[in-house]
Amino acid sequence: MMEKKEIGEAGERAAREYLEKTGYRIVDTNFRTRTGEIDIIAYDSTVLVFVEVKTRRSKRFGTPAEAVDWKKQKKIKKTALTYLAKNRLFYGNIRFDIVEVVIEGSEIKKICLIKDAFQAVE
Repeated sequence: MMEKKEIGEAGERAAREYLEKTGYRIVDTNFRTRTGEIDIIAYDSTVLVFVEVKTRRSKRFGTPAEAVDWKKQKKIKKTALTYLAKNRLFYGNIRFDIVEVVIEGSEIKKICLIKDAFQAVE
């Protein structure tokens, strides 16, 4: 049985591969600040996308995306602003996506991309 950290890493690997196959161009991964972390930063055409990857073994406690509550969203938004400032990018055409990954045993059973999962401004 995979440990929690291994499950997260497998989910992020699967998400990166999935996003690349669907045309995303990944520019950064696991961007960390004091306020939080963004799993994947990529371009979908001209849109800069901040992607949260949520991996679960089952949906017993809800879907993976349901774990991205308003507190988590707030941290992601704050971290995204830091990324934009650090890289001198204009706050323009950005989006927040979630990739849900469901793993059974060590096998990826489902990957679901939720585009524009939440807004930058409330």
